[in-house]
Amino acid sequence: MPLHFPVDPMKATMGSLPEGAEWAYEVKWDGYRTILHVGDATDRRIRLQSTGGADVTERWPEIQAIGEAVHATSAILDGELVVLDDNGLPSFDLVQRSGVGTTRRATLHLFDVLRIDDTDTVGLPYEARRRLLDQLVDPGPYWSIPEHRAGDGAALLAATATQGLEGVVAKRLGSTYRPGTRSKDWVKVKNRTRVILPIGGFTAGTGRRSATFGALLVGRPLADLSGDRLAFAGGVGTGFDERTLTDLAVALRSIEIDQCPFDPPPAASIARTATWVDPAVSAEIEIAEFTNDGLVRHASFVRLVS
Repeated sequence: MPLHFPVDPMKATMGSLPEGAEWAYEVKWDGYRTILHVGDATDRRIRLQSTGGADVTERWPEIQAIGEAVHATSAILDGELVVLDDNGLPSFDLVQRSGVGTTRRATLHLFDVLRIDDTDTVGLPYEARRRLLDQLVDPGPYWSIPEHRAGDGAALLAATATQGLEGVVAKRLGSTYRPGTRSKDWVKVKNRTRVILPIGGFTAGTGRRSATFGALLVGRPLADLSGDRLAFAGGVGTGFDERTLTDLAVALRSIEIDQCPFDPPPAASIARTATWVDPAVSAEIEIAEFTNDGLVRHASFVRLVS
């Protein structure tokens, strides 16, 4: 069946870096996955589609002219919508805050082609689709086709870490594009940062965690906050095995306090099930980044630091 709006994109699995002659590598951009639909011969207008199938075209007027840069009557392309911060780095948080009525502009990084005119290209091998994509779209002020490389993925991953980028996506040569699937033919590998943050509380657990806790609540000491008061930095709900959950629950309940140590307190939806603890104990955690609001993103527990 021919592909039409909306398209359910193919997704990558999370994993460690696969290496070998059968893999190619692309930079993983910290943005919004976006499907681009270019019209027909009588209508060169475009539509931008979110992963969930919503039409987000009007939010990004700077992308509208891309229709004139596509060398086909119509096309469906896959990419990532990226907004740069003041340091020139992609910021997922800024994508959420940008769009019509804001000063920041997005760039659409295209990395796949699903359909050209009346022909679906999803059944072609990865490298053939990349060649078609390079021929299909002229670069523009708010769109591009970033390079990919075959082999030496470790070097590219190291380079992204040095530059402060999110990581890489490894894609198996010869693989097809399978809409709506999460495939091991695409593997996303993220650079992670380890930080040590004070624990100010924990939320109630549910299900298998009902006897322990749901997430640790961590904070950031700030120079303008006195004593043990902390700026709330979010929750950490992954990275625990069963023994760690049990041991941590016992340790934290021994240092419970009545007053919330966060200034201001977290949202009521978090605070209503929270138990506060003396923030003298810290956790080492892995995170993707801190958001503009100072919250940890994609946080995972590593170990307790006393």
